[in-house]
Amino acid sequence: MIRTVIVDDEPLARQRVRDLLADERDFEIVCECEDGFDAAARIPRLHPDVVYLDVQMPGMSGFEVLQSLAPELPVVVFTTAYDNYAVQAFEASALDYLLKPIDAGRFHESAARVRAVMSKRSDWSEKAAALLAQIAQRDQTLRRIAVKNGGRILFVDVADVDWFEAAGNYVRLHTAKTAYLVRTTMAALERKLDKSAFVRIHRSVIVNVGRITELEARFRGDYVVVLRGGKKLDLQRAYARELRAVMGEF
Repeated sequence: MIRTVIVDDEPLARQRVRDLLADERDFEIVCECEDGFDAAARIPRLHPDVVYLDVQMPGMSGFEVLQSLAPELPVVVFTTAYDNYAVQAFEASALDYLLKPIDAGRFHESAARVRAVMSKRSDWSEKAAALLAQIAQRDQTLRRIAVKNGGRILFVDVADVDWFEAAGNYVRLHTAKTAYLVRTTMAALERKLDKSAFVRIHRSVIVNVGRITELEARFRGDYVVVLRGGKKLDLQRAYARELRAVMGEF
């Protein structure tokens, strides 16, 4: 039997995984954890073969759980409601990831991957080492930005930023609701951002690739990038290669 742990702070999400595992007769659920702290405490004692692990949980994220378990990791299948930089950054090293609401057919495919890697654990050992290295790198990446707003200092999650634009000696960051000025340069900001989540499309513009909904073709192979909410930004031809590297060929 494949010893299995489910980790998710949402009861309905745990129930979904539990129901889907009922059709996988060689999987045995040995534990369900409702937060990261519980998972970090119980997994080392249980020695599961595979963990279905929610990425975003309050208090202790799925990535922080894995760091606490290092260096010996069980096989990891991430579950997440967000197909954004968190998935893009880790899909190469996690065994698999499942987007919520989880599709039954997709779950069955993932279970087959678990079986395959269980028959050759050395393959997972290499992936686990790469996964831990990526998590360590993630910790060096800019996640929140401090902005002055009147007499207050606000902290904006980088994941909530739609796009950045150069503004003299400042950078203006745009969220869905408002915009703020930050005293930094585009070059300095670009070095700190997650390159799988943010890409430069213009000398003066960096966009959150998760906010891109379409590209509008213009003359001579030029494009306009359209963001969620309808904002349109010019794609300079010199930066098209960077966008293709993240989004795929167009």
